[in-house]
Formats: sequence, C-alpha cells, structure tokens
Amino acid sequence: MKIKIIIPFAASALMLVSCGIYNKYERPEVNAQGLIRDVQSDTDTLAVADTTSFGNLPWRQVFTDPQLQTLIETALTHNTDYLNCALNVKMVEAQLMMAKLAFLPSVALSPQGTISQWNGNKASKIYSLPVSASWSLDLFGNLLNVKRSTQMQLLGMKDYQLVVKTKLITNVANMYYTLLMLDRQLEILNSMSELTQDTWRIMKLQKDLGRANETSVQSAEASHYGVLTNIADMKRQIREVENSLSLILGQQAQAISRGKLANQQLPTEFSTGVGIQLLANRPDVHYAEMSLASCFYNTQQARSNFYPKITISGTGAFTNNSGAGIVNPGKWLLSAVGSLVQPIFQNGRLVAGLKVAKYQQEQAFNTWQQAVLSAGAEVSNALVKYNSSEEMSQLDAKRVDVLTKNVDMTRELFKSSSASYLEVISAQSNLLNAQISKVTDDFNKMQAVVSLYSALGGGRE
Repeated sequence: MKIKIIIPFAASALMLVSCGIYNKYERPEVNAQGLIRDVQSDTDTLAVADTTSFGNLPWRQVFTDPQLQTLIETALTHNTDYLNCALNVKMVEAQLMMAKLAFLPSVALSPQGTISQWNGNKASKIYSLPVSASWSLDLFGNLLNVKRSTQMQLLGMKDYQLVVKTKLITNVANMYYTLLMLDRQLEILNSMSELTQDTWRIMKLQKDLGRANETSVQSAEASHYGVLTNIADMKRQIREVENSLSLILGQQAQAISRGKLANQQLPTEFSTGVGIQLLANRPDVHYAEMSLASCFYNTQQARSNFYPKITISGTGAFTNNSGAGIVNPGKWLLSAVGSLVQPIFQNGRLVAGLKVAKYQQEQAFNTWQQAVLSAGAEVSNALVKYNSSEEMSQLDAKRVDVLTKNVDMTRELFKSSSASYLEVISAQSNLLNAQISKVTDDFNKMQAVVSLYSALGGGRE
C-alpha cells in the first residue's frame, strides 16, 4: 500500500524537476543598434524609419530587363547548387517526419516455423506468428526536443535555400551587367581605334607635307596598335564572362543574349528598413538564428538524457506450441512488459554531452551576432558604394565632355602646326581613360544596387 502511494509522488517530483527541459526557444538579446552608417556622416548611424524594405521587393521588380529575367529563370531551373539545396530541404523534411513518428509505438511481425523429428517418430510442426510492439513514453522531453531541434533545422535549411537563391540571382545579374559594361567599353575602344587610325593618317599626311617628322608617325601608329591590343583583350574578357555565366545557368559555354548598358533601369530610391528588420529579411541571419534554436533544443535533449527512459513493450503471438507436445489447435500467447532505465554512471558521457551542447549553443549565438553585424556592414558598404559611384560618374561625365572638346581642338591645332603630335596623342589617351572610367562608374553603381538588394535579404518571388 505504501509503495502505491510513494510511486505517484516520486513521479510527480521527477516531473517538477524536469519541467525546464520542455522550455521553448526564445530569441535572446542581440546587438542590432546602429547597424547601418549614414553615407553622409563619418560618425552617425543611419536613422531610418521606413517600414518597407528594398530587400522585400520581388526580384522581377528590381531586375526589369526581359533578357536578364530569362537568364535568372534559367538559372533557378538548372543551377546544380540550387537544385541540391532543394534536395537538402526534402532530406530534412524526411528527418522531421521520422522524429514525429518516434512518438508512436514501433510494431514488428516476425513469423517463425520449425519442423523437428526425434528417434524416427512423427515430425512435429510448430509455428508462431508473433506481433511485437514497443512504445517509449516521452515523459522527460527527449523525443520532443529532438523533434523541435529538427524543426529548427528544417527552417534553417529553407533559409539556406533562400541564401543560395539570392546569391544565384545576384551573381547572374552582376555577370549580366559586367557583359554590358564590357560591351560598352568595347564600343568605346572601337571608336577610339577609328580615331587613332585617323590620327595616324593625318600624321603621315603632315609628314608628306613636311610639317611633321617620322617619330610623330611612329607614335601615332604605336598608339593605334595599343588600342587594338585593348580591343583583343576586351573580347577575351567578354568570352570568359559568357563562359562563366553559362556555367551558372547549367548550360554549355555559349554566347549570351543581352541588351545595352544605357537601357538599364534600376531603382534609385532605397528604403533600407530599421535594424531589426535585417533579422527577418536576411535569410543567412535567420539561418544563423535557427541554428542557435536547434542548438538550444540539443542542449535540452542532452539534459533529458539524465532522466529515466520508460518503455512499454508487448507481444501477441498465435501459436500451436503448447509446450507439451500438442501441436493443435492454435492458441494466442500474450505478454506485456514495462521497463524503466535510470542512468547512474555512464563514464562521464552524459555530463560531457551536456557541456558540449552548451558550448555549441554559445558558439551558435556568437555566429548569429556576427551575422547581424555583417549584414549591417554589407548594407553600409553598398550604400556608400552607390553614392560614391554616382558622384564619380557625374564628375567623369564632365571630364569626358571637356576632353572630347580638347581632342577636337588639339587635332585642329596640329593641322595648323600650333600643337605637337604628343599633345594630340595625350589628349586621345586621356579621353579614352575618362570614357572607360565613366562606364566603370556606371557599372559600379549598378553593382551597388545589386549588392544592396542582396544585403537587405532580396531574392524573393
């Protein structure tokens, strides 16, 4: 009678002691203040009150070039890394299903039959059709925490899939814009090639008229060949970028259909959102937090290993074995067993396992904190790159206008012997450098938009 009274109280006490292992994950405090620097200030952080983030825009609203959209859709369909991420999600979903089914009893059917004969007597035939079941009672959260940990892994894997998707979209966009930049630079080089060839012709004409010497002709010729060398190198770069982009698209190396750099329209007004939004928008930041949540439940599961494991098993068998040589008729044999295993001494494995789980949880928190800070730094870098590239583009545009006039004037002055051939060649070289710089500035501005979109967690449908 006393035993019947003690057992419920003992069980209640154990439940009270172990209630902590049922706690759910709660987001800890993380430093998310002042993540984004103001591009106009060296000390102040960006105080943004916008509620809609640029990173929330669907990628088709950011990258509006139809040919670029086609390339992105091709990459999302055929890229190997992205396809493997989808398979990883399915694998974790299967693991989660297994963790959920662990709460149910396991059932096994193992038919048996024997034929035996002794001393020439009639053979004895014995058969048995046993069905066994085993059920682990999850009174101390072991199975529950395994399931919760796997749920967090699934969320994290979906976040990682979005990370790969975002990176894939931005890589395709960056390579596409790189091709447009190289195309534009090739156009400039071809125009400069015609200009230097014309200068070379003028130098030869001036030499024939006795107004220039052979060195001026040689310098003009060398300048023209230098431009042709740059053209050959530019064509090589275009071919290599096309090959790299084809690989990302999951296709054999081939020419890439594309538009013009001047026709591209990207957003110029950005709503970056407050710092805490980075936690929700950035899939890599959320992935880091889900890893932390998974480690939290792993720690809970390591704690639950210190408590008893209760298993109820039963067996039911239809058999003709009566134990006394009677082979018929068949009868049912039923049995049930309950077992409780309380760890006492496990060679330090349980204590060490709990310590390792705690350390891994601490590491996951540090990784999450670093992911938040990195997200802020990437947004700050993208914003300052966009603003500086915009400013440089405007200045280079003015420089191109001035140098274009300078080239025309020096060529006219050279015809009247008022300028040397070195001034003509120098003016052309300066103009070429300024035009290339202007195109590079425009490309950097476009690349900054892509980087900002990625840094704010873009890539959604």
